[in-house]
Amino acid sequence: MIFTSIEHGRTAREVERQIERLVLEGVLRVGDRLPGERELSKKLNVSRPILREALSSLEERGLLVARHGGGTFVADVIGTIFAPPIVEIISNTPKAKSDYLEYRREIEGMTAALAAQRATAADRKLLADVMAKMVAAHEKEDPATEAEIDVEFHSTVCECAHNIILLHTLRSCYRLLADDVFFNRSHVYNGPSQRLALLDQHRAIYDAIIAGDADKAAQAARHHITYVEQATRDAERQQDWNSISTLRLEQRDERSNPRARRKSQAAQT
Repeated sequence: MIFTSIEHGRTAREVERQIERLVLEGVLRVGDRLPGERELSKKLNVSRPILREALSSLEERGLLVARHGGGTFVADVIGTIFAPPIVEIISNTPKAKSDYLEYRREIEGMTAALAAQRATAADRKLLADVMAKMVAAHEKEDPATEAEIDVEFHSTVCECAHNIILLHTLRSCYRLLADDVFFNRSHVYNGPSQRLALLDQHRAIYDAIIAGDADKAAQAARHHITYVEQATRDAERQQDWNSISTLRLEQRDERSNPRARRKSQAAQT
């Protein structure tokens, strides 16, 4: 049970504080549905009018959103660390990709180290569940799902670090990753060898955190980002080679068979 009874000072503000903390600590995530009014008032041990007042205040402040006939949900409080105009510029700036990965390499190394030091038994269980999902997706040869779980894995590591600022900063950073702002994640999960390498890297981070080895966790996280950087570079170079070689082939076909080309053009007109 994530909601606890309010024993003293049963006011709307006390209800707000409890929900605020659950959102801030990442217990309640974007899109999570709150229990119904009757159930939640019972869990919190407050009257329904007090609960309504608290929920209304949280809605006005943008932390919750009510859907008519559908319940009350945690609003999209993550956003991104950049305004939309800057995101658009960043997505078209090659240097931004390198800077993004440089930032992630250092910040995720620190995050993994903190996770190894601070993860509780419940954290380790949650991380183990995500790791199991990643392995299952890999065995099914489902790179799209693997890419999605990749983001979930890193978000969970961040939760294990128990640092609120890191949690919300990196969640915002991962939003850009999930939206493929910096690079197309499918390029990283480009083939069996890359997918296996990525699985092994995530498992190395996981094993170090479970073992409580901060140095190994940091090293594994940094190694993973360095690999992603190189894999992205290689994939883009291969894509460029494929594009150029296709153009060469088309041009040579056109030179060697101009009559067929003219017939094709005539047929089209």
